[in-house]
Amino acid sequence: MAEVQVQEKGAKGGKVRSKKQSTRVDMTPMVDLGFLLITFFMFTTTFSKPNVMDLGLPAKPKENTPKPPPTEIKLSNSISLLLGKDNKIFWHQQDNTSLTDQNLNETTFDREGIRKIIEQAKNSAADRTKFTVIIKPTDDAVYKNFVDILDEMAITKSEQYGVTDLKPWEKAIYDRKVGNPAGAAPATK
Repeated sequence: MAEVQVQEKGAKGGKVRSKKQSTRVDMTPMVDLGFLLITFFMFTTTFSKPNVMDLGLPAKPKENTPKPPPTEIKLSNSISLLLGKDNKIFWHQQDNTSLTDQNLNETTFDREGIRKIIEQAKNSAADRTKFTVIIKPTDDAVYKNFVDILDEMAITKSEQYGVTDLKPWEKAIYDRKVGNPAGAAPATK
């Protein structure tokens, strides 16, 4: 603690003389307070864990293994999601001959949008055990939208999904729908 100056009465005529002593500050309580604050903030701070998404990918085939025949997914058991620019998402359940500008539908990323569409498609699937969501990000899509769609797969419990490129016929319809001239370079962000 800090020491103060002490006043003493002198012998001569009652004059007060002050005795000067050096002041000294004891830093022990300040150090204790510092350690208490450090301890308090360490225990009350939540340590942030890195956000990691578990994405199961198939094993790489060995060189001598024959390729399996391509798997054909029935349209009645699937839905295709096209991730576009400006946070837009389109969906369809059509093949290359029946997809048009009118049946390439646009929706949003909220629960009343894509989540409802996926659940309706799953409920109306011919075989719900084989229901597959096909995710097709365009060159204009952003990574955040891709992560949001993978979150929707977990929320809607859609365990069978695949990520692939747009087919040329889908790209042509998508470009017409969003107003991209054919063959225009995608915008870079």
